[in-house]
Parts: sequence; structure tokens; C-alpha cells
Amino acid sequence: MRFLAGFETVTTAVLGEQRERRPERRPATHWVPEHIRNEWREFHMANNGNVLADLVDEGEEIDALVAELSDAEWDTPTPAEGWTIAHQIAHLAMVFELAEKAAADAPAFEAKVAGLGPSFDAAVQQGLRPYLAEGPARLLARWRAQRAATEQALFAVGPQQIVPWLVRPIPAAVLTAAGMMETFAHGQDVADALGVRRTYTDRVLHIAQFAIATWDFGYQSRELTAPPTGFRFRLTAPSGAVREMGPEGARELIEGPAVDLCLLTTRRRHRADLALTAGGPESDRWLDIAQAYRGPAGPGRRPGQFTEVPG
Repeated sequence: MRFLAGFETVTTAVLGEQRERRPERRPATHWVPEHIRNEWREFHMANNGNVLADLVDEGEEIDALVAELSDAEWDTPTPAEGWTIAHQIAHLAMVFELAEKAAADAPAFEAKVAGLGPSFDAAVQQGLRPYLAEGPARLLARWRAQRAATEQALFAVGPQQIVPWLVRPIPAAVLTAAGMMETFAHGQDVADALGVRRTYTDRVLHIAQFAIATWDFGYQSRELTAPPTGFRFRLTAPSGAVREMGPEGARELIEGPAVDLCLLTTRRRHRADLALTAGGPESDRWLDIAQAYRGPAGPGRRPGQFTEVPG
């Protein structure tokens, strides 16, 4: 499988060495609300620098699902209405292109975003066209090359280096986790289209932490008023380890498998098919609207749509 030359050694220790030699940081984002800065700090502490290595592994897992597909199989419909497997991979390539520019060339990122237009759906379709136009073999090659370029760009900056992004500037580690969330979500669509039951690892904890840090996105996409603080989470990782995340002073607790939280907040499974429990009325409401991405929530998945519940 594809790996960046010299990238196989990306570990917590290597990232620790990188922190000592990275370029001088940009000015502090003093304008960012305190509760968001606190969520960022918790994210950095929870991930311990290994999110980039796990992003590589997540990409390799999805690569293995599509590497041997025939041209006809690339046209297999996925649970996302109107999207084939080719659409899913093209979307990942598009998002990773944006992430590479954000990490390596801020002016190029700003120019790219400015050219997408105001309509979310139109921007997505516009971004997909160049990748879909050349056929499956070329699409796969471009996605692999783009992943490599993005991983290298993220490796070149420190985990806490602030980089531009679609809504507001964020630390590179958070952008990396956003890439994991995208890969997990669209990879799940590919796996579901192929009838593959995925074997999850504790990599999902990065995605869970990202979902918790972006807990208010579901309110924002529906123009609802969010509570002043988020929720506390007690999550069980695929390994069986139990992790607590979110503000310690939160009034309500959500419990369940970390995988289920990831599937819920990427809207790849309906709440009714997952084992998440809410400890109060607001957290119960949140489980109905949760999403870990900005923009329209989309229709999500129907209760009982899948015969087996991953996780």
C-alpha cells in the first residue's frame, strides 16, 4: 500500500521532535471565544500528537476497499442519494486538496475557497467534477497522490500551528482530525455500498473528540439556539478502554460506544440503531440533531436501514 517516503515513522515521538523544529507560530488567535480555545486545548491533550499517523492508517483502510474494484464497481450506488463510490472518493480528494492548501499555502487556500461560490451544494458538485471526469483508475491515482501531499503538508507544520479553514482558523491537529472524520464518514459509505463490515480501532477516538469539540454544529445548521456549554461523554473504545471527554462541569452525560458516536455525528447511522444514552433532556435532543460537519445536515440514514449495526 501507498505510504509517503519517510512517513512510516510518524509517531508520537516523531511529532514530539517536530514540535522542537517547526517554524515560529503565527500570532495567537486571541479573538477565538474562550470555550472554543478550551475545547482545542482538550483536543490536543487527548490526541497526544498521533492523529496524523492515524489519518494515514484510516486512508489506507479505505484505499484497500477500492483498490481492486472494476470500473463498473466504481459506479455502485452508496447510501448517500445520488452518490456512487466514485463520488465518495472524489469528495475525499477534493477535501484533502483544500486541507493541503490550508496547511501549506494559505493564499492558495483562500483563492480556492473564494472560487467555490456561495451555494454549498453547488460548491460540492463543482469540486467533484474534475475528479470524476477522468475515470476510476485516474481518480484512484489522484486520490492517492493528494493524500500523500496533504499528509506531507500537515506533517510539515506543528500540531498546534493555526491554519485557515472554511469557518475559522484552527490548529493543524484539529484539521487533521477533520480529515479523519471525512475519511471515516465517506469510507463508511463505501463499505456499506460493498456490503463490508468494518473492523474499527481506537483511531475512532480522534473522531469522537472532534465531534465533541464541534458539538454545536447541529444547532447551527438548523438555526437553533445551543446551550451555553456542551455535554460530558463517557465512551467505550473498540479496545474496551473507557474515555471521558467534554467539559467536566457539564450537567448532562452521554454514554455509549465511541464508534456509535462517530456514526451518529457523521450521520451514517440513525440514532435508533445505536447504543448511545442521554442523561437529560438537552442531551437527548442533541442525539437527534448531532453532526460533526458544517453545512446542511442532509437526510441521514433511516432506522433499520442496515441489517447489522457496526461497532
